[in-house]
Amino acid sequence: MTRPPALVVTDDAQHGVTVYARQLADAVARRHGDVEVVGPGALTGDAPPARAHLHFTDRLWAGSPEDAAARLEELARRVELTVTLHDLPQPSDGVVNLPRRAECYRRVAAASTGVVVNSRHEAALLTEHVRVDPARPVGVVPLPVDPVDPDPTRPADDGSAAVIGFFYPGKGHAELVDAVAGLRPRGVDLGVAVLGRASAGHEGELADLVAEAARRGVDLEVTGYLDDAALLDRSRRAAVPVAAHRHVSASGSIATWVAAGRRPLVPDTRYSREMAELRPGTLTLFAEGGLADAVARAQRDPGSTWWAAGTDVGPGLVDTAAAYLAWWAAVEASS
Repeated sequence: MTRPPALVVTDDAQHGVTVYARQLADAVARRHGDVEVVGPGALTGDAPPARAHLHFTDRLWAGSPEDAAARLEELARRVELTVTLHDLPQPSDGVVNLPRRAECYRRVAAASTGVVVNSRHEAALLTEHVRVDPARPVGVVPLPVDPVDPDPTRPADDGSAAVIGFFYPGKGHAELVDAVAGLRPRGVDLGVAVLGRASAGHEGELADLVAEAARRGVDLEVTGYLDDAALLDRSRRAAVPVAAHRHVSASGSIATWVAAGRRPLVPDTRYSREMAELRPGTLTLFAEGGLADAVARAQRDPGSTWWAAGTDVGPGLVDTAAAYLAWWAAVEASS
């Protein structure tokens, strides 16, 4: 491959998919040198690149799955596209939205020259719900983890059980409030921290949860958007790191906890087992219904919420860039 495709970075700078697209583009540029990084508008301009790679989740590209699919199909008529799919459709989308999102992702995959996902679990979701031809090659490149400090100083904790990233229903915030409230009679005194802000359209539900937490005697803090330095600081000071989204298909939140040196509590799912296998010693899995007990154990044993010095938490961003360069070369060779 003489040159990678143009790398598209979407406009919402605070969205996790945009952040990852930017980080990956920078890493590919450091490794390869000859890289064009563009915004979505470049694909509809007078001189679009011949080939481009973009990161897709329907909510980042349009207000509905149907419009997002149509937008990507239009781009694919102008530019040869490869795509990384994020937030794969799955049953937790509900009986109305699952078929809509599945059809959207099917159309995007069909319009693309090649598709990458971030886990084997997501590759399985493509077959199970999007109905992508199982014979079609799908690249699997796990989200990277680069420790900010391989042996971080362990500061005094702030007394919170914390969740990283955007708030939206189903991510585990409500379950964590319920768990913390239920632990109070057992002498476990923790607050809950939302290390981020509400996802667009979910501000009212977050306000309702704050009120419900207060009614139950739980202090629920919402930090709003945190820059990298502030997020790292809060990630290290949380008493109990939690990533309680049971239906996640690939988790930037988990990667952020691990990069900060933490070993978060994570539901035992197909995806989390895959990540525990990829990075042994970096996650504490809990069974369905076991969040409260897991929080109590973590509070009693703070050392269990940090991964041990010397733990291999790769692949890192350098490895991810190399994997994408190899995958693009293979796609180009086969087209």
